[in-house]
Amino acid sequence: MSWLPIPRARSSYAIAGSLFLRALGVVYVMAFVSLAVQIRGLAGANGILPAANLLEALRTQMGPERFFAVPSLYWLTGAPDGLLVGGCWLGALVGAMVACGFLPFPGLVACFALYLSLSSVTRTFLNFQWDILLTETGFIALFVAPMRLRMRVPCIPAPPATALWLVRWLLFRLMFSSGVVKLASGDPTWWNLRALDVHYFTQPLPTWTAWFVHQLPAWYHTFECGVMFCVELIVPFGLFGPRQVRRAAALILLGFQALIAATGNYAFFNYLTMALCIASLDDGMWPAFLRRRLPAPTVPTSPAATLVSSLDPGAGGPDPALGTPPVPARTWPLWLSVPVLTLFLTLGCVAMTERWDFNVWWPPPFEKALAAIRPLRIVNAYGLFAVMTTTRAEIIVEGSDDGQTWSAYEFKWKPGEVNRRPAFVAPHQPRLDWQMWFAALSSYRQQPWYAAFLARLLQGSPDVLALLEKNPFPDHPPRYIRSIAYDYRFSDFKTRRETGAWWVRTEEGQYSPVQSLRAP
Repeated sequence: MSWLPIPRARSSYAIAGSLFLRALGVVYVMAFVSLAVQIRGLAGANGILPAANLLEALRTQMGPERFFAVPSLYWLTGAPDGLLVGGCWLGALVGAMVACGFLPFPGLVACFALYLSLSSVTRTFLNFQWDILLTETGFIALFVAPMRLRMRVPCIPAPPATALWLVRWLLFRLMFSSGVVKLASGDPTWWNLRALDVHYFTQPLPTWTAWFVHQLPAWYHTFECGVMFCVELIVPFGLFGPRQVRRAAALILLGFQALIAATGNYAFFNYLTMALCIASLDDGMWPAFLRRRLPAPTVPTSPAATLVSSLDPGAGGPDPALGTPPVPARTWPLWLSVPVLTLFLTLGCVAMTERWDFNVWWPPPFEKALAAIRPLRIVNAYGLFAVMTTTRAEIIVEGSDDGQTWSAYEFKWKPGEVNRRPAFVAPHQPRLDWQMWFAALSSYRQQPWYAAFLARLLQGSPDVLALLEKNPFPDHPPRYIRSIAYDYRFSDFKTRRETGAWWVRTEEGQYSPVQSLRAP
């Protein structure tokens, strides 16, 4: 049984529950492996923002409150490179066990604790929306996971209805907020349905498929922008509708995520969102070979079933696909399920309205509760691309021995050489490449990590250089380093046919001044 003593779903989600947990295990593997191969350069002793330095600074500046402000297991062990890398690989191993159905509850506890610990000490580099979405999903999954050594498909008995409702509530907040923030920002490109005219080449790490979609006519981009708003603002409400509506909403959202993944590199975000969608697909949606192990259901008569039906609209009637009445609800005591559901519902609403910048008054206890648990990342606010960037600035980092002849460093995935084809890299996330996109949106003085990155290049740090594709100074670090800003745009069919260039770029000027660690 699950560790949470709350009613179980009247309509069975035994297959969806187990597949959701297994899919989450796969996502954990993606996230941990991706981080393992780059964490030395990001947060190691010779990395850009050493985790050990952060812990030491907080230890000298804060009292016991530092343990809650930066929740991490690394307070107990310190953050040497070996333990940072080891934590990633341990998380990947445990995630793989969960994906295979072994030790689901303790495995998910370990994955949640490890990912939260790494996120807390790597700061900027693990502060993306999918990072906080993974920790929130991982926490809610603890209510879904059965307390047993092996989790089969389907999971018998089915996961608690309240826990599955929380999964759908998270998916709703994620999708609906993504639509609302675009309109709440007042950005004219969204209101005029012109945002996708520029999105495909201004997104952080474009793909070669995005180049082709960008060439489509303007009316098509307007049409797909309208469809996107329908999917984000209307479809999520179907997650709480009758069975057939809920199925349709989940499938539409699954397809929507697949389309996004086909034209962009958003790390494990799309796959994690797909895992959330799975939790809305009841047993009648799955092939017969997965339904063979389902128990013969009976009609429920307990009072607890009435409450479950209110949480699970459309669950009251028999499912034609199953050919039998629904599975009976268990009459677990409700003393814990109701407050848990109420807390997540209320705090989720507070988080949404804060992200939307709406002037909504909430009782101070709710706002204080949300602020208190924010370091744990278990209730978050979401909303991607609230304001669409209409141009693409790229930073080219160059080094020199004499201050006259400059050679460019080449990153592994972000645009640089104009003839290099944009590539797929997801579910891996090259986090330095991503941060370079954010850095280009503002002054280098507003990016504290950027000066540290340039200093590591001047020092010739092997761990940081391993994050790059090309080091023009393999024998020694350069004496000088500078950053030049360029405007990048996708080329058109004619230009690529004649020159082979996927990009057209124009120099805009200096991004950061010439720097050196040695006196002239």
